[in-house]
Amino acid sequence: MATNKRWRCPLGQTFFGLTDSYIENVYEQFFTLKHHGGWSFIEVYNLPVGLRHWWLERLEKQFKEENDAMKKSSKRH
Repeated sequence: MATNKRWRCPLGQTFFGLTDSYIENVYEQFFTLKHHGGWSFIEVYNLPVGLRHWWLERLEKQFKEENDAMKKSSKRH
């Protein structure tokens, strides 16, 4: 008995796994925390997703504050 492959899996291959773009985004997060935060790969890998996102948002806020302070300082001189 032949079955129609289109009927068996209408959502495509991404239904049962994560997309390449999602995985790439996760790896970018890992790199950012490892490079700028000094975290080890295992530490970042074991962080809960919500906590990892908080750290990334806080790191972004810190970069913005430092950048603003540098701009203020350069305008004074």
